Amino acid sequence: MGFARTCSVALVGVEGVVVEVQADLEPGVAAFALVGLPDKSLVESRDRVRAAVVNSGGEWPQKKLTVGLSPASVPKGGSGFDLAVACAVLGAAERVDPREIADLMMIGELGLDGRVRPVRGVLPAVLAASEAGYRQVVVPEQTAAEAALVPGVSVLGVRSLRQLIAVLTDEPVPEEEETPERGRPDPMLAGLTVPGAGMGTGVAAVPGTGAGRPDMAEVAGQRAARTALEVAAAGGHHLFLSGPPGAGKTMLAERLPGLLPPLTQQEALEVTAVHSVAGVLPPGQPLVESPPYCAPHHSATMAALVGGGNGLPRPGAVSLAHRGVLFLDEAPEFSGKALDALRQPLESGHVVVARSAGMMRMPARFLLMLAANPCPCGRYGLVGDVCECSPTTVRRYQARLSGPLLDRVDLRVHVEAVSRAELTGARAAAEDSVSVAARVREARERAAARLLDTPWRLNSEVPGHELRTRWQPFPGALREAERDMERGLLTARGLDRVLRVAWTVADLAGHDRPAAPDIAQALQLRTGLSRGVPVAAGEC
Repeated sequence: MGFARTCSVALVGVEGVVVEVQADLEPGVAAFALVGLPDKSLVESRDRVRAAVVNSGGEWPQKKLTVGLSPASVPKGGSGFDLAVACAVLGAAERVDPREIADLMMIGELGLDGRVRPVRGVLPAVLAASEAGYRQVVVPEQTAAEAALVPGVSVLGVRSLRQLIAVLTDEPVPEEEETPERGRPDPMLAGLTVPGAGMGTGVAAVPGTGAGRPDMAEVAGQRAARTALEVAAAGGHHLFLSGPPGAGKTMLAERLPGLLPPLTQQEALEVTAVHSVAGVLPPGQPLVESPPYCAPHHSATMAALVGGGNGLPRPGAVSLAHRGVLFLDEAPEFSGKALDALRQPLESGHVVVARSAGMMRMPARFLLMLAANPCPCGRYGLVGDVCECSPTTVRRYQARLSGPLLDRVDLRVHVEAVSRAELTGARAAAEDSVSVAARVREARERAAARLLDTPWRLNSEVPGHELRTRWQPFPGALREAERDMERGLLTARGLDRVLRVAWTVADLAGHDRPAAPDIAQALQLRTGLSRGVPVAAGEC
């Protein structure tokens, strides 16, 4: 009787669970049994592993073979267990020393010819292995750079099973075929970016530098909207832009990620892990270093927004926009149920999806930006233009965004149509994204210094109770906000959000704490009603 074991990782949402792969050989009729709640793609690994072992020069054992995946109660799927199953079988057959593979973590799919193909989710899998105490992992060569992002783990990237066997047995490592001809796509990378894996969420990387980078200097006019974007980026506040078609709402949204600071190392690992599981991590880019930008179409379902799908849930748009921007253009056209499903992740920073196959908790701390027209035809309220919508139609259209959802949005700005003089006339050069991003960075540094010994880093994360008791504005500064609350214009949550915005306005202006003008500007950005204060941030 022969026995060997090694380890792999099962992904549950965006988290990994260490799985021990055990192989047992006993005398009897040659058979291959795979147990431990495998799905269809994992059951098929029996044929892939057998062909890969034979085509790699190994001899398939003609005995009763049982491969167990432990813990057996955790559902397991995908083809990433192939490499671990093959090595466990070879260890039980004494082709390799079982002691050499007992402490190895292996992830990879096997082709019938023995080549090791990359799979999605390598980064969260290696993170789970590191947390479990494993210090050596074997992954496909194409994903070795992604696995190497985890500190304290030794990574071995292999191209084929025969290479791994040679390394484990101290034999000369054979050379494998190089990449395909120049100009032809590499078929080995097909499993990393599966069409539809991101569920059509419109994930896009924001260029870091170069002529193709969206720049605020290209925006004509829109002084109030530019200020709102700066405040949103500095404090992490959610933003709602309303206005006629062609006013530049989408243009402004595309430039918001460029105002955010680069991701920290920990944030980059979180974002990369989500994108790796979803299959939207670009090949050759092992680490996402800039805030992601996700703009799903208004036909997106609730599962596409918050996560879901058949079997175990997959990351949705809110998770793909983690640490970045989620832009919902034509927000009233989205399903009401899908929009209201955003209320929980907006408050908690994560989303919990329950399905029959299990419950998943996925990260979802994003900056939400909504954009909407004033009515279905878009001409309601325009001077010199006739709106074709009835008052009932306008009310029904605007009511598609529920009150509880809008109450969680800190900034609400009406975007006016750009005039001919602003668009084509001579005008002073507008500020570029670099200048605005520098002020945003300075404001975030002030907030981080103030919140140094707390679990919060942005003004939008601080609970209202702390703002009212621990970090108070100047005496009497809240008088106007309290009057609005008495009139019913502000809820208790709304007052807390006004305080958060006021702190961000004060940070941008370099004030020690919010004064009455800072509160007034926060109220103006919150309610959309003029309070007689300068529009630009930092002018109070």
